[in-house]
Amino acid sequence: MRLRSISNGMKVALTHDYLNQLGGAERVLEVFAEMYPDAPIYTILYDERLTLGKFSNKFINESKKSPNESEQKNTASSKRKIITSFLDNPFVRKNHRLFIPLMPLAMRFLKIGPEYDFVISSSAGFAKGIRINKNTHHLAYIHTPLRYAWEESYIPPEFNSFMKLFFKPLLWYLKRWDYKVAKKPDILIANSSFISSKIKQYYNRDSIVVYPPVDLSVFYPPEIIPEKKEYFLAVGRFLHYKKFDFVIEVFRELGLHIKIVGQGPEEARIKKMAEGAPNIEFIPFVESNAELRNLYQNARALVFPQIEDFGLVAAEAIACGTPVIAYNAGGAKEIVNAHSGTLFPQQTKKFLIKGINEFIAKELNFKPEIIAEQARKFSKENFIEEIEKIIKKYFSDMGLSNS
Repeated sequence: MRLRSISNGMKVALTHDYLNQLGGAERVLEVFAEMYPDAPIYTILYDERLTLGKFSNKFINESKKSPNESEQKNTASSKRKIITSFLDNPFVRKNHRLFIPLMPLAMRFLKIGPEYDFVISSSAGFAKGIRINKNTHHLAYIHTPLRYAWEESYIPPEFNSFMKLFFKPLLWYLKRWDYKVAKKPDILIANSSFISSKIKQYYNRDSIVVYPPVDLSVFYPPEIIPEKKEYFLAVGRFLHYKKFDFVIEVFRELGLHIKIVGQGPEEARIKKMAEGAPNIEFIPFVESNAELRNLYQNARALVFPQIEDFGLVAAEAIACGTPVIAYNAGGAKEIVNAHSGTLFPQQTKKFLIKGINEFIAKELNFKPEIIAEQARKFSKENFIEEIEKIIKKYFSDMGLSNS
Protein backbone atom coordinates (compact mmCIF):
# COMPACT_ATOMS: atom_id res chain seq x y z
CA MET A 1 0.00 0.00 0.00
CA ARG A 2 1.32 3.44 -0.91
CA LEU A 3 0.24 6.55 1.00
CA ARG A 4 0.42 10.13 -0.11
CA SER A 5 3.07 11.97 1.92
CA ILE A 6 2.15 14.60 4.48
CA SER A 7 4.00 17.20 2.43
CA ASN A 8 2.49 15.96 -0.79
CA GLY A 9 -1.24 15.64 -0.26
CA MET A 10 -1.67 13.00 2.45
CA LYS A 11 -5.12 13.60 3.95
CA VAL A 12 -5.04 14.00 7.73
CA ALA A 13 -7.93 14.50 10.16
CA LEU A 14 -7.62 15.65 13.77
CA THR A 15 -9.85 14.77 16.69
CA HIS A 16 -10.02 16.18 20.23
CA ASP A 17 -12.27 15.42 23.20
CA TYR A 18 -14.07 18.77 23.40
CA LEU A 19 -13.24 22.38 22.67
CA ASN A 20 -14.91 24.60 25.24
CA GLN A 21 -11.79 25.60 27.19
CA LEU A 22 -8.11 26.38 26.73
CA GLY A 23 -5.61 24.30 28.67
CA GLY A 24 -2.51 22.25 28.06
CA ALA A 25 -4.29 19.69 25.85
CA GLU A 26 -5.64 22.47 23.64
CA ARG A 27 -2.15 23.94 23.28
CA VAL A 28 -1.01 20.57 21.92
CA LEU A 29 -3.94 20.54 19.49
CA GLU A 30 -2.94 24.03 18.33
CA VAL A 31 0.41 22.66 17.19
CA PHE A 32 -1.17 19.66 15.44
CA ALA A 33 -3.48 22.14 13.71
CA GLU A 34 -0.49 24.21 12.65
CA MET A 35 1.27 21.08 11.34
CA TYR A 36 -1.80 20.08 9.31
CA PRO A 37 -3.54 23.33 8.30
CA ASP A 38 -6.08 21.63 6.03
CA ALA A 39 -7.07 18.93 8.51
CA PRO A 40 -10.63 19.12 9.86
CA ILE A 41 -11.14 18.78 13.61
CA TYR A 42 -13.70 16.29 14.91
CA THR A 43 -14.79 17.03 18.48
CA ILE A 44 -17.74 16.42 20.80
CA LEU A 45 -18.49 20.11 21.22
CA TYR A 46 -17.00 23.44 20.22
CA ASP A 47 -17.21 26.98 21.60
CA GLU A 48 -15.37 29.45 19.40
CA ARG A 49 -15.58 32.23 21.98
CA LEU A 50 -14.14 30.20 24.87
CA THR A 51 -11.30 28.95 22.68
CA LEU A 52 -10.62 32.52 21.45
CA GLY A 53 -11.07 31.45 17.82
CA LYS A 54 -7.73 29.61 17.87
CA PHE A 55 -9.07 26.66 15.90
CA SER A 56 -11.27 28.53 13.43
CA ASN A 57 -8.70 29.46 10.83
CA LYS A 58 -6.44 27.13 8.90
CA PHE A 59 -3.22 28.74 10.05
CA ILE A 60 -2.33 29.40 13.66
CA ASN A 61 0.49 31.91 13.70
CA GLU A 62 1.54 32.92 17.20
CA SER A 63 3.66 35.97 17.93
CA LYS A 64 7.37 35.99 17.26
CA LYS A 65 9.78 37.69 19.57
CA SER A 66 10.13 41.28 18.44
CA PRO A 67 11.13 44.61 19.97
CA ASN A 68 7.53 45.76 20.39
CA GLU A 69 6.31 42.25 21.38
CA SER A 70 3.25 42.63 19.17
CA GLU A 71 0.90 39.65 18.93
CA GLN A 72 0.43 38.26 15.44
CA LYS A 73 -3.10 36.84 15.33
CA ASN A 74 -4.47 34.21 12.96
CA THR A 75 -3.83 35.51 9.48
CA ALA A 76 -5.62 33.08 7.21
CA SER A 77 -9.01 34.06 5.87
CA SER A 78 -10.11 30.50 5.09
CA LYS A 79 -11.96 28.60 7.80
CA ARG A 80 -11.01 25.22 9.17
CA LYS A 81 -13.78 22.63 9.13
CA ILE A 82 -14.87 21.65 12.65
CA ILE A 83 -17.28 18.72 12.96
CA THR A 84 -19.14 18.28 16.25
CA SER A 85 -21.45 15.69 17.83
CA PHE A 86 -25.13 15.62 18.81
CA LEU A 87 -24.11 16.95 22.25
CA ASP A 88 -22.95 20.27 20.84
CA ASN A 89 -25.37 22.86 22.22
CA PRO A 90 -24.95 25.87 24.56
CA PHE A 91 -26.17 24.10 27.70
CA VAL A 92 -23.79 21.16 27.31
CA ARG A 93 -20.87 23.45 26.49
CA LYS A 94 -21.38 25.21 29.85
CA ASN A 95 -21.98 22.00 31.83
CA HIS A 96 -20.03 19.38 29.90
CA ARG A 97 -18.99 17.33 32.95
CA LEU A 98 -22.65 16.42 33.55
CA PHE A 99 -22.63 14.68 30.17
CA ILE A 100 -19.52 12.54 30.57
CA PRO A 101 -21.64 9.32 30.49
CA LEU A 102 -22.85 10.24 26.98
CA MET A 103 -19.48 11.24 25.58
CA PRO A 104 -18.37 7.75 24.47
CA LEU A 105 -21.61 7.50 22.47
CA ALA A 106 -21.19 11.03 21.09
CA MET A 107 -17.68 10.25 19.90
CA ARG A 108 -18.84 6.93 18.46
CA PHE A 109 -21.45 8.75 16.37
CA LEU A 110 -18.70 10.85 14.78
CA LYS A 111 -17.07 8.98 11.90
CA ILE A 112 -14.06 9.93 9.83
CA GLY A 113 -14.54 8.93 6.21
CA PRO A 114 -12.32 6.68 4.07
CA GLU A 115 -10.91 9.67 2.18
CA TYR A 116 -8.50 10.30 5.10
CA ASP A 117 -5.17 8.45 5.19
CA PHE A 118 -4.24 9.30 8.76
CA VAL A 119 -6.01 10.39 11.96
CA ILE A 120 -4.32 12.10 14.90
CA SER A 121 -6.35 12.13 18.11
CA SER A 122 -5.57 14.40 21.04
CA SER A 123 -7.16 12.49 23.87
CA ALA A 124 -7.68 12.68 27.63
CA GLY A 125 -10.38 10.07 27.31
CA PHE A 126 -12.78 10.22 24.39
CA ALA A 127 -11.15 11.35 21.13
CA LYS A 128 -9.27 8.09 20.59
CA GLY A 129 -12.64 6.32 20.38
CA ILE A 130 -13.74 7.95 17.13
CA ARG A 131 -14.80 5.62 14.31
CA ILE A 132 -12.45 5.45 11.36
CA ASN A 133 -12.19 3.42 8.18
CA LYS A 134 -10.29 0.12 8.50
CA ASN A 135 -7.64 1.34 6.04
CA THR A 136 -7.08 4.64 7.87
CA HIS A 137 -4.12 4.80 10.24
CA HIS A 138 -4.45 6.29 13.72
CA LEU A 139 -1.94 8.00 16.01
CA ALA A 140 -3.31 8.76 19.50
CA TYR A 141 -1.58 11.40 21.60
CA ILE A 142 -2.61 10.48 25.15
CA HIS A 143 -2.72 13.28 27.71
CA THR A 144 -4.05 10.77 30.25
CA PRO A 145 -6.19 7.64 30.37
CA LEU A 146 -9.79 8.58 31.19
CA ARG A 147 -9.34 9.88 34.74
CA TYR A 148 -12.82 9.33 36.15
CA ALA A 149 -12.78 5.68 35.09
CA TRP A 150 -9.42 4.67 36.50
CA GLU A 151 -8.72 6.93 39.49
CA GLU A 152 -11.29 7.77 42.15
CA SER A 153 -9.13 10.64 43.41
CA TYR A 154 -10.31 12.66 40.39
CA ILE A 155 -13.99 12.31 41.36
CA PRO A 156 -15.05 15.65 42.93
CA PRO A 157 -15.07 15.54 46.76
CA GLU A 158 -18.71 16.71 46.91
CA PHE A 159 -19.64 13.22 45.68
CA ASN A 160 -20.29 11.42 48.96
CA SER A 161 -19.92 7.67 49.48
CA PHE A 162 -23.53 7.02 48.45
CA MET A 163 -23.10 8.92 45.18
CA LYS A 164 -19.84 7.10 44.44
CA LEU A 165 -21.60 3.80 45.03
CA PHE A 166 -24.47 4.90 42.77
CA PHE A 167 -22.03 5.73 39.98
CA LYS A 168 -19.98 2.52 40.26
CA PRO A 169 -21.78 0.82 37.29
CA LEU A 170 -21.12 3.94 35.19
CA LEU A 171 -17.44 4.00 36.16
CA TRP A 172 -17.20 0.29 35.34
CA TYR A 173 -18.71 0.99 31.91
CA LEU A 174 -16.35 3.92 31.26
CA LYS A 175 -13.34 1.82 32.28
CA ARG A 176 -14.32 -1.04 29.93
CA TRP A 177 -14.99 1.39 27.09
CA ASP A 178 -11.70 3.26 27.62
CA TYR A 179 -9.72 0.01 27.72
CA LYS A 180 -11.40 -1.26 24.56
CA VAL A 181 -10.89 1.87 22.44
CA ALA A 182 -7.27 2.23 23.65
CA LYS A 183 -6.49 -1.01 21.79
CA LYS A 184 -7.48 0.49 18.43
CA PRO A 185 -4.92 3.23 17.61
CA ASP A 186 -1.86 2.06 15.67
CA ILE A 187 0.47 4.33 17.66
CA LEU A 188 0.15 5.53 21.24
CA ILE A 189 2.14 8.58 22.31
CA ALA A 190 2.26 9.61 25.97
CA ASN A 191 2.82 13.20 27.04
CA SER A 192 5.21 12.12 29.84
CA SER A 193 6.89 9.07 31.32
CA PHE A 194 4.36 9.37 34.15
CA ILE A 195 1.48 8.86 31.68
CA SER A 196 3.40 6.21 29.73
CA SER A 197 3.51 4.11 32.91
CA LYS A 198 -0.25 4.55 33.35
CA ILE A 199 -0.85 3.47 29.74
CA LYS A 200 1.13 0.32 30.44
CA GLN A 201 -0.72 -0.30 33.71
CA TYR A 202 -4.27 0.36 32.45
CA TYR A 203 -4.10 -0.60 28.76
CA ASN A 204 -1.19 -3.06 28.79
CA ARG A 205 0.29 -1.23 25.80
CA ASP A 206 3.64 0.37 25.20
CA SER A 207 3.81 4.04 24.26
CA ILE A 208 6.34 6.56 23.06
CA VAL A 209 6.97 9.64 25.20
CA VAL A 210 6.86 13.00 23.40
CA TYR A 211 6.62 16.00 25.70
CA PRO A 212 3.98 18.64 24.89
CA PRO A 213 5.27 21.62 22.93
CA VAL A 214 6.27 24.97 24.37
CA ASP A 215 6.60 27.71 21.76
CA LEU A 216 9.90 29.31 22.74
CA SER A 217 9.20 32.22 20.38
CA VAL A 218 6.20 33.04 22.58
CA PHE A 219 7.50 32.07 26.04
CA TYR A 220 10.99 33.42 26.76
CA PRO A 221 12.83 35.34 29.53
CA PRO A 222 12.56 39.14 29.74
CA GLU A 223 15.33 41.13 28.12
CA ILE A 224 15.54 43.32 31.23
CA ILE A 225 15.22 41.48 34.54
CA PRO A 226 13.02 43.40 37.04
CA GLU A 227 15.03 44.58 40.06
CA LYS A 228 12.43 43.27 42.47
CA LYS A 229 9.62 40.83 41.75
CA GLU A 230 6.58 41.29 43.96
CA TYR A 231 4.34 38.26 43.52
CA PHE A 232 4.11 34.50 43.25
CA LEU A 233 1.90 32.96 40.56
CA ALA A 234 -0.50 30.03 40.17
CA VAL A 235 -2.19 29.21 36.83
CA GLY A 236 -4.80 26.67 35.84
CA ARG A 237 -8.46 25.59 35.74
CA PHE A 238 -10.25 25.65 39.08
CA LEU A 239 -10.71 21.91 39.61
CA HIS A 240 -10.37 20.19 42.97
CA TYR A 241 -7.27 18.16 42.07
CA LYS A 242 -5.40 21.34 41.05
CA LYS A 243 -5.18 22.20 44.78
CA PHE A 244 -5.88 25.93 44.58
CA ASP A 245 -7.59 25.71 47.99
CA PHE A 246 -4.32 24.35 49.35
CA VAL A 247 -2.42 27.31 47.84
CA ILE A 248 -4.85 29.82 49.35
CA GLU A 249 -4.54 28.30 52.84
CA VAL A 250 -0.76 28.56 52.68
CA PHE A 251 -0.62 32.11 51.29
CA ARG A 252 -3.21 33.35 53.77
CA GLU A 253 -0.87 32.13 56.50
CA LEU A 254 2.36 33.44 54.94
CA GLY A 255 0.89 36.79 53.83
CA LEU A 256 2.92 36.72 50.60
CA HIS A 257 1.45 38.27 47.45
CA ILE A 258 0.15 35.71 44.93
CA LYS A 259 -1.72 36.14 41.65
CA ILE A 260 -4.02 33.27 40.70
CA VAL A 261 -4.98 32.99 37.01
CA GLY A 262 -7.89 30.81 36.05
CA GLN A 263 -11.58 29.93 35.99
CA GLY A 264 -13.59 26.78 36.55
CA PRO A 265 -16.28 24.94 38.51
CA GLU A 266 -14.51 25.46 41.87
CA GLU A 267 -14.22 29.23 41.39
CA ALA A 268 -16.87 30.38 43.86
CA ARG A 269 -15.57 28.14 46.65
CA ILE A 270 -11.94 29.09 46.07
CA LYS A 271 -12.65 32.82 45.97
CA LYS A 272 -14.68 32.55 49.17
CA MET A 273 -11.64 30.98 50.87
CA ALA A 274 -9.59 34.03 49.90
CA GLU A 275 -12.03 36.62 51.24
CA GLY A 276 -10.33 39.15 53.51
CA ALA A 277 -6.85 38.29 52.23
CA PRO A 278 -5.60 41.33 50.24
CA ASN A 279 -2.40 39.49 49.33
CA ILE A 280 -4.37 37.02 47.16
CA GLU A 281 -5.29 38.43 43.75
CA PHE A 282 -7.44 36.71 41.10
CA ILE A 283 -7.08 37.19 37.35
CA PRO A 284 -10.04 35.40 35.75
CA PHE A 285 -9.01 35.35 32.12
CA VAL A 286 -5.84 35.98 30.16
CA GLU A 287 -6.60 37.35 26.70
CA SER A 288 -3.30 36.64 24.97
CA ASN A 289 -0.02 34.77 25.19
CA ALA A 290 1.73 38.14 25.57
CA GLU A 291 -0.25 38.82 28.77
CA LEU A 292 0.46 35.31 30.10
CA ARG A 293 4.15 35.64 29.23
CA ASN A 294 4.30 38.94 31.11
CA LEU A 295 2.75 37.30 34.19
CA TYR A 296 5.28 34.48 34.08
CA GLN A 297 8.27 36.78 33.50
CA ASN A 298 7.46 39.05 36.44
CA ALA A 299 6.63 36.36 38.99
CA ARG A 300 9.04 35.35 41.74
CA ALA A 301 8.03 31.72 41.18
CA LEU A 302 5.17 29.60 39.88
CA VAL A 303 3.49 27.57 42.64
CA PHE A 304 2.55 24.12 41.34
CA PRO A 305 1.22 21.86 44.14
CA GLN A 306 -0.86 19.39 42.10
CA ILE A 307 -0.18 16.06 40.42
CA GLU A 308 -0.34 16.71 36.68
CA ASP A 309 -0.08 14.38 33.71
CA PHE A 310 2.67 16.67 32.39
CA GLY A 311 2.24 20.27 33.51
CA LEU A 312 2.58 22.59 30.51
CA VAL A 313 2.11 25.62 32.76
CA ALA A 314 5.29 24.69 34.65
CA ALA A 315 7.23 24.21 31.39
CA GLU A 316 6.02 27.59 30.09
CA ALA A 317 7.07 29.32 33.31
CA ILE A 318 10.53 27.80 33.08
CA ALA A 319 10.78 28.88 29.42
CA CYS A 320 10.13 32.43 30.69
CA GLY A 321 13.02 32.12 33.13
CA THR A 322 10.75 31.79 36.16
CA PRO A 323 11.48 29.09 38.76
CA VAL A 324 8.80 26.63 39.87
CA ILE A 325 7.91 25.41 43.37
CA ALA A 326 6.33 22.01 42.67
CA TYR A 327 5.10 18.89 44.37
CA ASN A 328 7.56 16.11 43.57
CA ALA A 329 5.12 13.86 41.70
CA GLY A 330 3.61 13.33 38.25
CA GLY A 331 4.90 15.30 35.31
CA ALA A 332 6.56 17.93 37.51
CA LYS A 333 9.36 15.45 38.27
CA GLU A 334 10.23 15.52 34.55
CA ILE A 335 10.14 19.32 34.29
CA VAL A 336 11.64 20.82 37.45
CA ASN A 337 15.25 20.26 38.50
CA ALA A 338 17.75 21.96 40.80
CA HIS A 339 18.47 24.61 38.13
CA SER A 340 14.82 25.54 37.58
CA GLY A 341 13.07 25.32 40.94
CA THR A 342 12.29 23.54 44.17
CA LEU A 343 10.44 20.24 44.69
CA PHE A 344 8.65 19.52 47.96
CA PRO A 345 8.10 15.88 48.99
CA GLN A 346 4.57 15.74 50.44
CA GLN A 347 1.31 17.36 49.35
CA THR A 348 0.67 18.98 52.73
CA LYS A 349 0.48 22.53 54.00
CA LYS A 350 3.58 22.01 56.13
CA PHE A 351 5.73 20.86 53.22
CA LEU A 352 4.49 23.51 50.78
CA ILE A 353 5.38 26.20 53.33
CA LYS A 354 8.77 24.56 53.77
CA GLY A 355 9.24 24.46 49.97
CA ILE A 356 8.39 28.16 49.65
CA ASN A 357 10.79 29.09 52.45
CA GLU A 358 13.56 26.97 50.88
CA PHE A 359 12.96 28.76 47.59
CA ILE A 360 13.11 32.20 49.21
CA ALA A 361 16.39 31.27 50.92
CA LYS A 362 18.07 30.57 47.57
CA GLU A 363 15.94 32.81 45.33
CA LEU A 364 18.86 34.97 44.24
CA ASN A 365 20.72 31.90 42.96
CA PHE A 366 18.15 31.26 40.22
CA LYS A 367 19.20 32.86 36.94
CA PRO A 368 16.51 33.35 34.25
CA GLU A 369 18.79 32.42 31.36
CA ILE A 370 19.83 29.15 33.06
CA ILE A 371 16.23 28.34 33.99
CA ALA A 372 15.05 28.99 30.42
CA GLU A 373 17.74 26.67 29.05
CA GLN A 374 16.03 23.78 30.88
CA ALA A 375 12.92 24.29 28.70
CA ARG A 376 14.64 23.69 25.37
CA LYS A 377 13.81 19.98 25.40
CA PHE A 378 10.12 20.96 25.43
CA SER A 379 10.36 23.20 22.36
CA LYS A 380 7.69 23.16 19.66
CA GLU A 381 10.39 22.33 17.10
CA ASN A 382 11.38 19.21 19.05
CA PHE A 383 7.74 18.17 19.31
CA ILE A 384 7.10 18.49 15.57
CA GLU A 385 10.34 16.70 14.72
CA GLU A 386 9.53 13.80 17.08
CA ILE A 387 5.97 13.39 15.78
CA GLU A 388 7.13 13.39 12.16
CA LYS A 389 9.91 10.91 12.99
CA ILE A 390 7.41 8.54 14.66
CA ILE A 391 5.02 8.67 11.70
CA LYS A 392 7.85 8.05 9.24
CA LYS A 393 9.11 5.06 11.27
CA TYR A 394 5.58 3.66 11.48
CA PHE A 395 5.24 3.73 7.69
CA SER A 396 8.64 2.11 7.31
CA ASP A 397 7.95 -0.64 9.88
CA MET A 398 4.61 -1.43 8.23
CA GLY A 399 6.23 -1.68 4.82
CA LEU A 400 4.29 1.37 3.67
CA SER A 401 5.55 4.33 1.69
CA ASN A 402 4.69 7.90 2.56
CA SER A 403 6.46 9.48 -0.36
